[in-house]
Amino acid sequence: MKVLANDGISKSGINALVKAGYEVITTTVAQEQLANYINENSITVLLVRSATTVRKDLIDACPTLKIIGRGGVGMDNIEVEYAREKGLHVINTPAASSHSVAELVFAHFYGLARFLHNSNRDMPLEGDTNFKGLKKAYAKGVELKGKTLGVLGFGRIGQATAKVALGAGMKVIAFDPFLEKANLELEFFDGQKVNFEIETITKEEVLKQADFITLHVPSQKDYVIDEAEFNIMKDGVILANAARGGVVNEVALVKAIESGKVAGAALDVFEKEPKPEIQLLMNASLSLTPHTGAATNEAQDRIGTELASQIVSILG
Repeated sequence: MKVLANDGISKSGINALVKAGYEVITTTVAQEQLANYINENSITVLLVRSATTVRKDLIDACPTLKIIGRGGVGMDNIEVEYAREKGLHVINTPAASSHSVAELVFAHFYGLARFLHNSNRDMPLEGDTNFKGLKKAYAKGVELKGKTLGVLGFGRIGQATAKVALGAGMKVIAFDPFLEKANLELEFFDGQKVNFEIETITKEEVLKQADFITLHVPSQKDYVIDEAEFNIMKDGVILANAARGGVVNEVALVKAIESGKVAGAALDVFEKEPKPEIQLLMNASLSLTPHTGAATNEAQDRIGTELASQIVSILG
């Protein structure tokens, strides 16, 4: 049987599938040519990330498909229910990239707290002529230890981010409409473990109390963070969105930065990917990455092997 990994797959994933007797094709086929390619090559499994979409027309046009797999968490680019109605298996890897996203959030938080995103731009330009000026400009950083992290969305990624926060000495508060509490187990290098039980509170209380806020919610119709939510937050809050573009009102975010309500924000996702608004790209109070939350070698290895394991389990 043939597997088309249209948006790529890790070497570990390929090896696991080949060992199980599958032929793995890593050719990237253009969206408009995908149906023909799948049919001409009798593809059984289509694996995608975020670049390829799998809509009703593709599902209807490809009778050889038995599995659609998404390397990652969100499946916005797949007509999941329709595919399942048609008898296809739809799989993803919700746990594989959780820690990678959590680490990226904290890379942004530490950078924003100490102005690294600006200092790294300015030092090459002015480091030899304005060293003292830059030192003074970036001398009012803050520590994360002892601060409160508010987590909106307390699923796997939200909990993984909370674990990093606890390890950094932060207090963690969380909101999740579907979860009352969660037990977090922090495992250390020498095998020691510490357990924390976090009870969720209201969204409003999280926004009121948090010094840092991180979003880990699915795509939805309305903004999770809009002007009303910014108004509730502490002055000088730092915000991160590594969840989905469109859960934060970017216009309201810029206004909140300009008013001083938000000291800085990190965006890994954008309303208008892959062409974010220029006002965001040029804003000195924003720390930006191009949707790389899950893009670590370790996460991609886990994603590949997890997909392979599920495929073999389903098809034998």
